[in-house]
Amino acid sequence: MGDKKQKTEKTNVMRLLEQKKVPYTAHYYGDTDAVSGVEVAAVLGEDPARTFKTLVTTAGSGEHYVFMVPVERELDLKKAAKAVQEKNIEMLKAKELLPLTGYIHGGCSPVGMKKRFRTVIDKSAEAFDTILFSGGKIGYQVETTLENLRKIIPVEPGDLCTDRDLDENLV
Repeated sequence: MGDKKQKTEKTNVMRLLEQKKVPYTAHYYGDTDAVSGVEVAAVLGEDPARTFKTLVTTAGSGEHYVFMVPVERELDLKKAAKAVQEKNIEMLKAKELLPLTGYIHGGCSPVGMKKRFRTVIDKSAEAFDTILFSGGKIGYQVETTLENLRKIIPVEPGDLCTDRDLDENLV
């Protein structure tokens, strides 16, 4: 349960993990100007492939879904829709994020949202011993195993990322 720096305060995500006795490591990056997920991973010295961003979407049916993808990749909306058996999905508008989830853009965590939404994580997460995701506040990431995350919220694997990203990374 160590911190990157002693300055780390407890976020609601960390409190929920502790409440459920789920081991995690807190990472603090608030003293930097890192904004994108790739920048955050770099500042923390972590692999961007196992650092996940949390994306909230709206389906044509009106349902909301949460998708977790590596920070270096992009969510393929067609694949996301297929993963949750919807015809189409679009990203939630930024102004709707806080009222719906209780989180702001850049600090959205799959843990501790106001309401539980169906959550799908890119299947690549299964290849890592631990993954990182938002600690629920800008400047904070938490690291735990996928199995430990599943003790807090139901998370299912899916094929979610665009293929184009892979091609660019191979060049």
